[in-house]
Amino acid sequence: MTLRLRYVAGVSPAKWLRAWAERRPDLPLEAVRVEQPEQLAEVLAGDADLAFVRLPVEAEGLHRVPLWEEVAVAVLPKDHPLADAAALTLVDLEGDPAAPQQPDPAMTVELVAAGTGYAILPHSLARLHHRRDVTAVPVTDAAPTRIALVWRVDRDDADIQEFVAVVRGRTARSSRGDAGDVDPTGSSDGPTKQATGTGSTKAGAGRPGARGRGSGRATTARSGRTARKRGGRGR
Repeated sequence: MTLRLRYVAGVSPAKWLRAWAERRPDLPLEAVRVEQPEQLAEVLAGDADLAFVRLPVEAEGLHRVPLWEEVAVAVLPKDHPLADAAALTLVDLEGDPAAPQQPDPAMTVELVAAGTGYAILPHSLARLHHRRDVTAVPVTDAAPTRIALVWRVDRDDADIQEFVAVVRGRTARSSRGDAGDVDPTGSSDGPTKQATGTGSTKAGAGRPGARGRGSGRATTARSGRTARKRGGRGR
């Protein structure tokens, strides 16, 4: 017997796979990444037991435990006048074209690199598909996305609950009630945790914000826009 897990791009399940292997060596865990448009397909069909998905999803017939939020970032060409901003707002992007959104985020990022416009993506996806010719800047007022763990109501058994316990950081001695119960509509009284690595640093850049680099570019969104109007580099 195998516990079958699916996870959407941007989720890194390695730590839970290790914890599960130590805790339940008798029940192997099969983990396969799936594309976001198909993130629920195998769970609903009964071909997978659980899935890490990116909300929103249709919750009918599913248990759903929201886990963490993903910060939204603007993916910009490397030479964009606002590429070195520490953070942006949606107003700062007004007047700029948006790149055509593609089902595959990698293709969306490629279109950004080609100069078709900017794209707003979850930080995890921008980091996953980072290229040297683009950069990602946090957008402070863009709605975050959320990752959740889901499974079918009719598949709720002790093995499923034990994996949920691993994801929520409960030890083998903890009782099921310690993490809060869930219901088929997706509500949960457990805590929501902030994702690691979704702070204000640029995705994939591996460096701090641009403040103090001496490039003459602004370090905030509004000052960046002003600098461009006063003779900063044009597009």
